[in-house]
Amino acid sequence: MVFGSDTAPVAAQRAADLGFDHIDVLATVHDELALPIGDRIAPASPTPGCSTPAPPIPADEAAGPAALWERAVGAYRRAPGMLLEPWGGSICNTIERVRAMLDAVPGLRLLVDTGHVAGWGEDPAELLPFADHVQLRQASLGHVQRHPDDGGDVDFEAIIRRLDEVDYGGVLSIEYFDLPEYGWPLDDPVAHAVALKELVRPMLR
Repeated sequence: MVFGSDTAPVAAQRAADLGFDHIDVLATVHDELALPIGDRIAPASPTPGCSTPAPPIPADEAAGPAALWERAVGAYRRAPGMLLEPWGGSICNTIERVRAMLDAVPGLRLLVDTGHVAGWGEDPAELLPFADHVQLRQASLGHVQRHPDDGGDVDFEAIIRRLDEVDYGGVLSIEYFDLPEYGWPLDDPVAHAVALKELVRPMLR
C-alpha cells in the first residue's frame, strides 16, 4: 500500500533500497521479489494464510448488519489460518466487537493495524495478544494516519513492550496509504513510512 500503484516487484525493490526488511503484498502476487513477504492480503475473500479486512458496516441499516455478522463468522470459520484486520468503518470497529468475533470463531487471529485502532479511539495494545501480524502507523482519534513527527495516540514503545510480554513471533510492518476513495488521502506515504521506520527501529534493539 505504501508504494501505491507500483507492481509488487518494483515496490519490493524500492522497499529494499529504503532499508525495509520485508513487504506486505496482495495474495495474488507470485512474482520473485527483492524482499521476503510479511503478509499476503486477500481483500475480498477470507483465505487461509492471508489477512482480510473486516466487512464494512452497511450504509443502510435495513441491509441487515446482524446477517452480515453471521455471514462473516461463517466465512472465517471456513478459512482456518486467515487473519482478520479490524478497521473503523467495519463491523469490527471496537475492541468489544473484535473480541466478540474472536469468541465466535475459535482459533481466529488478527492483523492489528495500530492506526486503525487508534483512529477509532482505542488502544491497539489491547488487541496484541491476538495478533499474528502487526502493522504500525501513527494515528489519533478520527485520523487513521499521521506523520510520526506530528505525534498521535500510538505509543510505539508501549506497543513493543506489549509485544514482548505476549511473546509475539510475527513481523512488524509499516503501513501508510493514499486512498482518497476511503477518505484516507496522503500526499507522500513513502516519506511517512520511512520516518516511522527511523523512529521505531532503535526501539527494537
